[in-house]
Amino acid sequence: MSSSNESSAIFETNIENLELIARGKVRDIYRIDDQHMLIVSTDRLSAFDVVFPQPIPQKGELLTRISNFWFSRTSDMVENHLSNLKLQDYVSQRDYQQLASRSIIVKQLKTLPVEAIVRGYIIGSGWKDYTASGAICGIQLPAGLQQAEQLSEPIFTPSTKATVGDHDINVSFGQVVDLIGEEKSNQVREIAIQLYQSAAHYARSRGIIIADTKFEFGIDENDQLVLIDEILTPDSSRFWPVDQYRVGTSPPSFDKQFIRDYLETLDWDKVPPAPQIPQAIIDKTQLKYQQAHDILVGIDS
Repeated sequence: MSSSNESSAIFETNIENLELIARGKVRDIYRIDDQHMLIVSTDRLSAFDVVFPQPIPQKGELLTRISNFWFSRTSDMVENHLSNLKLQDYVSQRDYQQLASRSIIVKQLKTLPVEAIVRGYIIGSGWKDYTASGAICGIQLPAGLQQAEQLSEPIFTPSTKATVGDHDINVSFGQVVDLIGEEKSNQVREIAIQLYQSAAHYARSRGIIIADTKFEFGIDENDQLVLIDEILTPDSSRFWPVDQYRVGTSPPSFDKQFIRDYLETLDWDKVPPAPQIPQAIIDKTQLKYQQAHDILVGIDS
């Protein structure tokens, strides 16, 4: 995949003849019919729940390719939201040429109000919680763990959207049960951990540690659990190079943690307006997404 400059990046889409349902932090969502939606991954950059004015060229294409790779690999473990509908049947030739590599048509489902986060290593907000309380999401952990240390087994540390604003808040398993019921909660936890373990084993064989990741699920008309959104991408996971991993420090990454780390050096209060990002940081971020794709999916895919 050749490199691209910012002028060819797609910040926002406007598709002829389709109703725009929502414009998220990264994705534009359109209605296909009563049962299906078109999801377009743009090149918008979101960090700390703020959308930046500068896109990361090719980011949406890379996220789509990586997600589709994992959807295919995990389809025997859990049903996913991908449909068999063809994009060219619903958009103009011009829109198809521009958007095909960054679009999926999915089944419209009832989304569960829970983000299924699985952690295999202790880092990020989990590390902050642990150093403050010795626990993450109510799960008590052994004393003396170091930053970025691998846990004895992966843990399920869910989050949900705050009622005000768009920030995620960590919740206990009991709070998830209150939201979606015990049976669904157990199912989500079990499948999320299975997906993580399978992906982590594969990624490690390719030279990447998946430190943690986030899954989202929906419910179909038969009340069956369906994997939705994106999965195991640099936007929803922490990817570390195996050969540079060291316990006790925050490892370098193939994900947007690089951008977060840069933003933490600025005098910025993490509320809009977003600061301008130097071109060198944008270029390096694009390279990290490209490297994650090439290592996990393959250069020629």
